[in-house]
Amino acid sequence: ELVLKVRVQNLRDSDFIEIELDRQELTYQDLLKVSCCELGVNPEQVEKIRKLPNTLVRKDKDVARLQDFQELELVLVRSDSSPFQNTVATLMERPCYNSRASKLTY
Repeated sequence: ELVLKVRVQNLRDSDFIEIELDRQELTYQDLLKVSCCELGVNPEQVEKIRKLPNTLVRKDKDVARLQDFQELELVLVRSDSSPFQNTVATLMERPCYNSRASKLTY
């Protein structure tokens, strides 16, 4: 078995999980399928897989070169309905000050 560390990019919880792949079946599709299953992500949401810090995994040969405990990130397609959406300002990060309301006169 090949043990890899994977996570979804830009989530508040930046922890990795470990997944195991059969060394006899090291394909890009198998990596995608197992990673998505373990992380609870729809494979259609994945735009690319990045080997940290800065290398894209694109094909079966790239997967075959991976070594135990390498760190990978699933980069998701941006979608308004995605729960994993990377937003610049989430509701918790926005200031509660309403500038329009402060200009109201009574």
